[in-house]
Amino acid sequence: MRRLGLGLLLSVFALPASAASIPGQAAILQGLDKVTARISTFEAPINQPVKFGSLDIVVRACNKRPVEETPESAAFIEIIEQLPGEAPKALFSGWMFASSPALNPLEHPVYDIWVTDCKTAEPAKPAPAK
Repeated sequence: MRRLGLGLLLSVFALPASAASIPGQAAILQGLDKVTARISTFEAPINQPVKFGSLDIVVRACNKRPVEETPESAAFIEIIEQLPGEAPKALFSGWMFASSPALNPLEHPVYDIWVTDCKTAEPAKPAPAK
């Protein structure tokens, strides 16, 4: 019996290359207020500030994998805390991943924020046949 070389073995069992991610128009986020124990789901459009408690959240990018791949959404988020009478304080700037919220979390004593999905443009529906 002949042995297969590693290169041949990998080419036989290799997975297809990943398709490009789909850019989103908004991120779907969840926020936990640790004081009230309430979880809120909200939409954050790209480059538009959204308030959650004393936090100002700006999503700079949100990408989603195509439906034929393993589900994953990731968003680049900037979070600034604005307390009354104080200067704004940058708390977070980086990528958050829906499948791994603990990978790069917001560290805050009162709030937790995480990405759940990216809202993408609806695909065009074909015209009904006559």
